[in-house]
Amino acid sequence: MIQGTTSDAGKSTLVAGICRVLYRRGVKVVPFKPQNMALNSAVTADGGEIGRAQAVQAMACGLAPHTDMNPVLLKPNSDTGCQVIIHGKVQGNFEATGYHAYKPTAMRAVMDSWQRLTQQYEAVIVEGAGSPAEINLREGDIANMGFAEAADCPVILVADIDRGGVFAHIVGTLALLSESEQARTIGFVINRFRGDIALLQPGLDWLEEKTGKPVLGVLPYLHDLHIEAEDAISTQQTSPDAQQKRIKVIAPVLPHIANHTDFDALRLHPNVDFQFIKLTDEIPKADLIILPGSKNVRGDLQYLKQQGWEQALTHHLRYGGKVLGICGGFQMLGESIHDPHSIEGDVGSSAGFGWLAMETTLEQEKQLKQISAKLAFAEATVTGYEIHMGVSRGNALAQPALMIDGKPEGAISADQQVVGTYVHGLFDHPESCAAWLAWAGLQDAAPFDYQQLREQSLDRLADCVETRLDWAKIGLGKA
Repeated sequence: MIQGTTSDAGKSTLVAGICRVLYRRGVKVVPFKPQNMALNSAVTADGGEIGRAQAVQAMACGLAPHTDMNPVLLKPNSDTGCQVIIHGKVQGNFEATGYHAYKPTAMRAVMDSWQRLTQQYEAVIVEGAGSPAEINLREGDIANMGFAEAADCPVILVADIDRGGVFAHIVGTLALLSESEQARTIGFVINRFRGDIALLQPGLDWLEEKTGKPVLGVLPYLHDLHIEAEDAISTQQTSPDAQQKRIKVIAPVLPHIANHTDFDALRLHPNVDFQFIKLTDEIPKADLIILPGSKNVRGDLQYLKQQGWEQALTHHLRYGGKVLGICGGFQMLGESIHDPHSIEGDVGSSAGFGWLAMETTLEQEKQLKQISAKLAFAEATVTGYEIHMGVSRGNALAQPALMIDGKPEGAISADQQVVGTYVHGLFDHPESCAAWLAWAGLQDAAPFDYQQLREQSLDRLADCVETRLDWAKIGLGKA
């Protein structure tokens, strides 16, 4: 099990790297995260929903994502509450105290999945969540040491030296663990190191003497490595050459933005100047504005309007710009959004932007589908997924954006300026990405294969992990 001294210490990335190393050695390996709190998710082969990071780790193992890889997924929809998903299916919305009481039920789901995976695979590489030293969350813990103790699983602690204070992070975390938890911690990995390893060696020697535990590896800072984010929004781009950036695309960072990995292919595309815009920042000129998914559509829509985005979008369209709404962003483009069952917040209705003649009702059953579709406005195939609780109806849908098995999906306005769809993954495949960029005004985009880049990144990560970890001390064989 890989646990971290902090969030974003590198747990997800290290798990993906170890998984790819073992997969390349011919080991039957699978990733596992008992409990994940994230708004980036993926649809599984068995028709459920898991954290996006586990789907990427599954790819590293050469596997299709499955709900057993992440049996408990928490999707925040307010500052104090979240939607709880068990084995891929929504169980309801819980406030923090209510979920605490629900944890024994969640733990049973975790152990059921763990038993199934350990019976099917030679190696299970487990990812923790946050930090095991969060004292207020230790009672009833199912995400870190609570699981490790129940499953009798050895733990590696990873820390990010790029943040600073790496030795304090490691020693402090270890000191806050119980004796049995300290005993099952077999060593440390230091992540994102820059510079001469000889200058770090005195610190490593001190750490091993202080704790009595080995440093199992020091991983370098890998520049321009692309591994899809679990939750944090990345601003990394592949090409610094501004002359190649021939189209400007922006997307607002909604308070409850979901599945922002939709934009990774655009963010990394050599011809696209893509930028996430904080809602309090000035809204720059752009060729295309994309409204992303949201876990609280009405709340985020209200916040967009309060921050002046309605006026900015109106001005953008008046001067010929294009607008694309994905999932929650699609719902915002309609005339109204209704939440009669308190799915995402208080019961009520909200007026949308009104650029598409439709209205959306949030319903209790979540739509989860892997899809293959054809664009309605270009000769291109889209392979992606749907994951939403809203059902949209109205005249706008008579002019669809895509066709799925001969059935219309989404909507495109009569003037072709506004498009909305429930489909995620629009830009992940070369021909679909090129078609969307052509619609937005870039007719001859450079070829860019996002999926190939993702595979190359996993192999590059594995090359590093394979040479920098002490596999014998970890107990997974020799490099």
